[in-house]
Amino acid sequence: MSLSIVILAAGKGSRMKSPKAKVLHEICGREMLYYSIKAAREISDDVIVVVAHQKEAVTAAMEKHFTGLTFVTQDADNFPGTGGAMMGVKPRYDDVLVLNGDMPLIKRSSIEKFLANPADIVMSVIPLDNPSGYGRVVIENNSVLRIVEEKDATDTEKAINTVNAGVYAFKHHVLQTYIPRLSNANAQGEYYLTDVIEMARNDALSIAPLYVEEVEFKGVNSKNDLAGAEMIMMDRLRRLWMDAGVIMQLPETIYIEEGVRFEGECIVENGARLCGNTLIAHSHIKAHSVIEESIIRDSDIGPMAHIRPSSVITGTHIGNFVEVKKSTLTEVKAGHLSYLGDAVIDSGTNIGAGTITCNYDGIKKYQTIIGKNVFIGSDTQLVAPVEIADNVMIAAGTTVTAGKYESGLLILSRTPIKKISGFFTRFFGKGKEC
Repeated sequence: MSLSIVILAAGKGSRMKSPKAKVLHEICGREMLYYSIKAAREISDDVIVVVAHQKEAVTAAMEKHFTGLTFVTQDADNFPGTGGAMMGVKPRYDDVLVLNGDMPLIKRSSIEKFLANPADIVMSVIPLDNPSGYGRVVIENNSVLRIVEEKDATDTEKAINTVNAGVYAFKHHVLQTYIPRLSNANAQGEYYLTDVIEMARNDALSIAPLYVEEVEFKGVNSKNDLAGAEMIMMDRLRRLWMDAGVIMQLPETIYIEEGVRFEGECIVENGARLCGNTLIAHSHIKAHSVIEESIIRDSDIGPMAHIRPSSVITGTHIGNFVEVKKSTLTEVKAGHLSYLGDAVIDSGTNIGAGTITCNYDGIKKYQTIIGKNVFIGSDTQLVAPVEIADNVMIAAGTTVTAGKYESGLLILSRTPIKKISGFFTRFFGKGKEC
């Protein structure tokens, strides 16, 4: 589609009360700017992102997700405001859409509506019960007369409840004509993109309002807004995957991020937390389990298990209170109360309760390799680096020190039991009742 999209992402976002740039605050595991760019890239090959505040961090974050973006740095000291943001922009096409980087809920279908109107300018407007904080839009005969920023509005203008939603479609010639003519003679000393509307109106250009849904176009300006947007985005993600065949029990309690993917019919129970670029295929995630940046195939996890990043779990049972980190488990049983970190464990192996891999010596991490059909008794410590061959039994309570252990062994380390007669009575006295 011959459309240029400019995304304004230069602001500090002081109302977020955070040292982090506003557009880098995350919603469902992705920076909010990511979602604006994602929607733009679905319909345009010319996406321009205007940056200023923390521009290096913003640019680096988006280049992790996208290629082929154009970044333009706003001279915010000399040309502040939305109009100043457009001064260095050079769109490739005649139709130019201007989006905001703090509108993560906008969809492709809504963007496309701007292109259906042939007016010189199409601007988004929202009727609000409480328009406080927004620029007011004066409309007559379905045509926009002007926009007034709240800081500059009269009491009569403040009574208008139709507000500027901040998204515009311009013909390129409109921007070429009026952006150089913008002035900062206003209460804030800023260059307003909205002033283009008034100048174009004075020259009898066509300016059409486009009434849009608040849920998609209302910007994220505070931590409260951030939480509200995340709830909406998460509901979209849950509905998307349930429509694709995933069973979710009490879905409103399930936390799911943008990078999570499912294959086949999976079950996700209440309270689960699914994070990062996780793939869950033909598996059952039980209540209150956490999966981070991992691959789960043909397995059941939990309840209350924690699968940490870079784990690959296939055909495996992971029970309650088991933590797995950066490990590959294939057809393994780990029923409860274990920590398996930096490990490779092969098929048929049983991990007893209380088993841990001692993978860190305070300086470096080391790997534990366990072969097939290994039986590990409860309360076993595996001191990495350690390699255990196939068909080995490890007795309960054993500390397996670093080294290699050949197939067929019983590995056993126990301190002999001492029996001291009469100790109970000497310690508690004859009157102690059990």
